[in-house]
Amino acid sequence: MRPPTRQAVVARLAAFDTAVEVGIGNRTDVASALADEGTTVTATDVHRREVPEEVRFERDDVLDPSLEIYRDADLLYALNLPPELHRPLLDVAQSADAAFLFTTLGGDPPAIPVERETVPGETIFVARE
Repeated sequence: MRPPTRQAVVARLAAFDTAVEVGIGNRTDVASALADEGTTVTATDVHRREVPEEVRFERDDVLDPSLEIYRDADLLYALNLPPELHRPLLDVAQSADAAFLFTTLGGDPPAIPVERETVPGETIFVARE
């Protein structure tokens, strides 16, 4: 993610006190920058991932989630979220009573009702605020 895009995404997400990035993969720059802004960040993925020291990691599968990971979060977010995970993650966000914001893989449309927010270089989809 280009620095101006990352900064805009982080600025939008930093309004939340506690966040879970779902499916962090090997891209830890947003989670790290968000933690630097004062947000408590947990990252999840179906595979064990190395994350920065300031980010907590939990191995989890959103298709069979451990809801306690998400229970205290104000925000669930995902970057480049594939359409088949939009509904399952919305369900988890609703269970946790958390906001849910995400980006897609460019040409993928959202598979759930959303509002769109444009930031430099990216569209953020807001499923729950």
